[in-house]
Amino acid sequence: MNAPTDLNALKTRHQAAWASGDYAVIGTTLQIVGEHLAEACDLRTDERVLDVAAGNGNATLAAARRGCIVTSTDYVGSLLERGAERARAERLQATFQVADAEALPFDDASFDAVLSTFGVMFSPDQSRAAAELARVCRPGGRIGLANWTPEGFIGQVFKTLGRHLPPPAGVQPPSRWGVEANLHALFGETAGAISVTPRIFNFRYRCAAHFIDVFRTWYGPIHKAFAALPADAAQALERDLTTLLTRMNRAGGASLVVPSEYLEVVVTRR
Repeated sequence: MNAPTDLNALKTRHQAAWASGDYAVIGTTLQIVGEHLAEACDLRTDERVLDVAAGNGNATLAAARRGCIVTSTDYVGSLLERGAERARAERLQATFQVADAEALPFDDASFDAVLSTFGVMFSPDQSRAAAELARVCRPGGRIGLANWTPEGFIGQVFKTLGRHLPPPAGVQPPSRWGVEANLHALFGETAGAISVTPRIFNFRYRCAAHFIDVFRTWYGPIHKAFAALPADAAQALERDLTTLLTRMNRAGGASLVVPSEYLEVVVTRR
């Protein structure tokens, strides 16, 4: 029998991965997702909003633009610095605080809305992270999430990575958050209602090689994967990613436009 996975050790490795490269280079391109999520949650002026695993602050900025009182959290402090830079540039108000999604340092029912765009889904202890989102959200408040699906492009990217660097046994894949039935299991009786809307984000790059160069340089998990592999295995990973990108490219040979499915989720807190 395999020993149970040490989730704390796994979290430490994840934290190091997301701190490598510079996710802000990628994250900034995803701003439209935060805007859509803010509208889906119907955010109101002066509502208290928490952005969890905020990265460089897409949902944070979207909430601040709507006049909310925003706290932006992540366990990678350098990413919060990027979010703070963006907020200052736009003259937006937000508080930035290092925090672990699985142990949020806030009282019960502290927030009217709790958001996470492609963030909390990467928590190693998924049940604990979901419980923390629900705990800090007031009854009747909203938990808004954007989660990549298993079948979508980013879900397929992580499956490709997994073929070259298998994940620890017994660990649930992040894309579990992109399956509606699993969301009901994660939030259980804390959810009065769960609304799920499939959406598409289009990755736009010059070509497959351009996408791979940007992501292996700046996107932590892919950056770490290439760094961990010997040269021949790294070349094999590059070939597999190129095949995936070419297959999913809808722009023909002139450019790269790859649609990636995600779920826009609004959980109404019971």
